[in-house]
Amino acid sequence: MKQLLNTLYVMTQGAYVCLDHETVKIEANGTAQMQVPLHHLGSIVAMGNVMISPFFLAKCADEGRAVVILDRNGRYKCRMIGKTSGNVLLRQAQYEAVQNREKSTRIARNMVAGKVKNARQVLLRGARESAAEHAELLRNSSESLASALFRLKDAEDMDLVRGLEGESASAYFKVFDRMVKDEQRPTFAMNGRNRRPPLDPINGLLSFLYTLLLNDCISALEGVGLDPQMGFLHVLRPGRPSLGLDLMEEFRSVLADRLALTLINRKQLTDKDFEVRPGGATYLNDDGRKTVVVAYQKRKQDEFSHPLLNEKVPFGLLPHVQARLLARHLRGDLEEYTPVLYS
Repeated sequence: MKQLLNTLYVMTQGAYVCLDHETVKIEANGTAQMQVPLHHLGSIVAMGNVMISPFFLAKCADEGRAVVILDRNGRYKCRMIGKTSGNVLLRQAQYEAVQNREKSTRIARNMVAGKVKNARQVLLRGARESAAEHAELLRNSSESLASALFRLKDAEDMDLVRGLEGESASAYFKVFDRMVKDEQRPTFAMNGRNRRPPLDPINGLLSFLYTLLLNDCISALEGVGLDPQMGFLHVLRPGRPSLGLDLMEEFRSVLADRLALTLINRKQLTDKDFEVRPGGATYLNDDGRKTVVVAYQKRKQDEFSHPLLNEKVPFGLLPHVQARLLARHLRGDLEEYTPVLYS
């Protein structure tokens, strides 16, 4: 099992990241702010105006540590990695599967089934914990997702699979804020899912969490030698990590949505943690981002009983486990790709 390494998030504007022997040193305003042993880190994420020494970048490239650049709002800019690794025959099998309509549809169908099943579990849990007026709406939405799952079983057309995924997502987000406690809903009311830019605090929070999760999924795919851009469910576009987005689908509700609800309902995030830009774009501010990053890293340490492996796995390792299962399926070692199912 791959060691669960930490991700270092550097969010202090004007900070300088460099290497001091075998430790990562963060400097700001001319003084050292912290030092972390390099071998404790799996990747480094720099947000906003953060400078990184070329020697440190070269060291990360040599040792297979990804360096990700985001803007201050958490929007993805670029990712720097070292030489291509992994088995070229695995990537060849991946490319052949993408071109095989039947096989790619089957993989996409299973990924969507995992997403819908996990989202339904979140709604059912929310219904159990909510007042009667909200619980009924959440249960009704969960029935819509159950219907989509039933129809997904026999879906053999990619357009139908994508249609059912979109239909389920719409039903899910239509009632998502019903899982927010009443005293928090004035700030975190949600009128469906919106992005580019997010137009309310809850969408701003979800977009930020999805960016963090996508980075972890891309790292997992690269770790097993798969090409993150060659996906099955998401349409291929230049520069788009389609397979990273595919893999992320089954984790959205488990690793991001549940965490967002926890942060909101426990009042760890309030309206003071967001800023509204001209035009209505709503993003986490510096304090809000720090709160979310710390909570996300803690969440990744929690353990989950993986139904296929029949053992407990930290949430942070689930993308790596699923990437390996996908690789085994593409190589022909497993008959089907089995998504992770949360209960």
